[in-house]
Amino acid sequence: MVNIDKLKGKIREKRFTIGSLAVAIGINPATLYRKFENGGVSFTIGEVTAIAKALSLTYEEINEIFFAKLVA
Repeated sequence: MVNIDKLKGKIREKRFTIGSLAVAIGINPATLYRKFENGGVSFTIGEVTAIAKALSLTYEEINEIFFAKLVA
């Protein structure tokens, strides 16, 4: 499960918007917004890799964001 809140925080921290991040990774902004609306469950490996590069995420941050185990 993707930790969307943490991902949004990193996007803001790196001075991106969801729209500008979409352009930076080469996908339609509407597509990326939809993926966020769905909790990030449909991110592909290629998209995760591109987002990680665009945001300069560390391996630890990638694991915390994209492979988080959220427990209620």
